[in-house]
Amino acid sequence: MLVLGDAHANTPERRRVLERVYEVADPDVALQLGDLFYYELPVETYFIAGNNEDFDVIDALRHGRVRSSNVKNARLLDSHEVEVQGLTIGGLSGNFAPTQYDKPRSALRGDRRRHFVRNDVQRLKRVGEVDVLLTHEAPHGTPVREEYSVGCGPIDELLDVLEPDLCLVGHHHQHTETSVRGTRVITVAPTWKSYYELDPETRSVERFETPSV
Repeated sequence: MLVLGDAHANTPERRRVLERVYEVADPDVALQLGDLFYYELPVETYFIAGNNEDFDVIDALRHGRVRSSNVKNARLLDSHEVEVQGLTIGGLSGNFAPTQYDKPRSALRGDRRRHFVRNDVQRLKRVGEVDVLLTHEAPHGTPVREEYSVGCGPIDELLDVLEPDLCLVGHHHQHTETSVRGTRVITVAPTWKSYYELDPETRSVERFETPSV
């Protein structure tokens, strides 16, 4: 199972990198952690929306309205879970903004559609336990280094309620591994630096250097 971090594949160069990783890894299925921005994919890919996307496409995927030659094999995880190769995988799309969190999703306009809201988090909590959780924001307690304090309270809550064995995180463009609240948390490097393979049986994750294109 291929695991990909942020792709930012809205430029030809980044798109070629993304396509090259799929070619080299030759996966049956893939997981992607947001900031994808390109939705015509070679194999079934379960992804969460990040804070850099085509949000018209994301809204359409949320509501099952996409009928487009530019969307292929892209399966949005929007506060729900799926069974993939024997794993229960849950996903929370978007990033956190305190000023937007208590609004209804219908109130988010333009680029504000990049955020998750309280109802998104509550809906995901109701799915029960999952094996793997995909998020675009990190919980508190990771060794990620930014110019601001890293850690998102709603993600902490999801770890407590869903009790995943593994949480995979995008957004920060850094590879780190740690244990948070009893869950193994991996913040994933961007696609142009690394790709990963997840063994569904052992739940081990192996990192590989992205080949040049």
